[in-house]
Amino acid sequence: MKLMRLGKRGREKPAVWASENSAIDVSSVVADFDPSFFAGDGIEKVRAALAKGGLPSIQLESVRIGPPVSHPGKLVAVGKNYAEHAKETKSAVPEKPIFFAKATSAINGPYDDVVIPADYATVDYEVELALVIGRRAKRVDRTAALAHVAGYMICNDVTERTAQTKEGSQWFRGKSFDTFAPLGPFLLTADDVGNPHALSLICRVDGEMRQNGNTKDFLFDIPYLIEFMSRNVTLEPGDIITTGTPAGVGHGMNPPVYLKAGQELELEVTGLGQQRTRLVAEKAL
Repeated sequence: MKLMRLGKRGREKPAVWASENSAIDVSSVVADFDPSFFAGDGIEKVRAALAKGGLPSIQLESVRIGPPVSHPGKLVAVGKNYAEHAKETKSAVPEKPIFFAKATSAINGPYDDVVIPADYATVDYEVELALVIGRRAKRVDRTAALAHVAGYMICNDVTERTAQTKEGSQWFRGKSFDTFAPLGPFLLTADDVGNPHALSLICRVDGEMRQNGNTKDFLFDIPYLIEFMSRNVTLEPGDIITTGTPAGVGHGMNPPVYLKAGQELELEVTGLGQQRTRLVAEKAL
């Protein structure tokens, strides 16, 4: 099942993807795809309502597609989870997962513009597989970890490299500028994903392939990430973990190549659809 949120920013309605052109409005069944939805029996309610039928249809061409998850408590990212990405950034391959936070205020729709901030010129792309927690996870053993995942989606871990590395090692700030976390277009429920460790990830800039990786190359797989984090940090329903990016980022090129206003990004992950975002310059205040 592909969960979507449709409508103007801040006023999105929950829906379920039906075809390339349409979705089914489930706002009469559940209020939103938020932490309470994932903590309760929201997925089961939606499945039952779809089986019963009679819900209204929405034409996708006539409505904005927003991020699939509303108001997550945490947006946690994993750094350097692919060996080749660590090497291209001239970093040591980590022995343990590197976790950092992105501000939830950075969350953006999968087709919304990404804003290049004024006074910065080193914005970079990072295609990633993200997961959403469906069951509270505290000291979860890796053997049970995947049972705590509600579903998977695409995340672009957009990063301003100068802010990240040259202004006091500001990972949180450099990765949390407004619009720097496009999510979606939909959240695919875990039962429909199959093996999350066999998914290809692609990022193109103006049609040029930049990243072409696969989650089979994770340094730390999803069960280990959940086990490691949940030892001391409780993962709550609706929390998002984005699992790292493969090699091919602009920062790793020689010389580095960064994004410019007017360019277009296309991101794909097997079974999770496609993001398409345009880079725009921040408007003068």
